[in-house]
Amino acid sequence: MVRGRASARLLVLSQAPGTKVHETGLSFNDRSGDRLRQWMATDRDTFYDEARVAVMGMGFCYPGRYPKGGDLPPRPECAPLWHARVIECLPRVELTLLVGSYAIDYYLKPRQSMTETVARWRSFLPRYLPLPHPSWRTTAWERVNPWFGEELLPELRRRVGALL
Repeated sequence: MVRGRASARLLVLSQAPGTKVHETGLSFNDRSGDRLRQWMATDRDTFYDEARVAVMGMGFCYPGRYPKGGDLPPRPECAPLWHARVIECLPRVELTLLVGSYAIDYYLKPRQSMTETVARWRSFLPRYLPLPHPSWRTTAWERVNPWFGEELLPELRRRVGALL
């Protein structure tokens, strides 16, 4: 799933669409989207304004579920085949939010954990800003990583506000 226009200045890259996104056709149309927009300090109308914000998954289609529950990872051929082509069509993007491990691993190719990579967020600016996936599982992660709310989120909000 891809949304956005050539005028977009912010790109949000995340994993493959989940079931609710697959059903509605709207990226981050779930609780994780509510949390991401809270982190960004932006509302739904602004987030879904394709002239300002582009949203792209690491996979463009719902990948299905594991037999015991949970979504499968994005299809591995999707990003190498399509991402560069789509990003070429977004020439005004100044900041790309890498949301979750799949996006972080593909674009930053870190040698450390997601937490250690996100903790080094300053070293990836001004082009990229890595974020954990904003699912309910992140609540406990945020409690044990207070720097995220104290340092990274204010900078995320500042940069997003300046771009939008």
